[in-house]
Amino acid sequence: MAVLTITEAASAGISTLVRRAEAGEGVTLSRHGRLVAEVVPEHEIEALRRDRETLREAALVMARLATDSGARTDLDEAIEQFGLTRAELEAELALDITARQA
Repeated sequence: MAVLTITEAASAGISTLVRRAEAGEGVTLSRHGRLVAEVVPEHEIEALRRDRETLREAALVMARLATDSGARTDLDEAIEQFGLTRAELEAELALDITARQA
């Protein structure tokens, strides 16, 4: 991958950077000897986005596995935690449905 200073890149012009990216060649931009940006082909960006999403999903799975105690709560227990019974909840939902239909 070619490394250009910001000054060199400005002199070459944005169209040159775009042409290089379209040709599959990335260009790294530097300022005062420090790498600050890269212009890369679109397929590389798409691959990075896919990889980032895959890593995010893997991290979520690992976090869930690490924190899952294996304990499960059934629906009636959850409803009871809110101080309701299944019959009360069903009656409330029926009222909401009736009100929406009116």
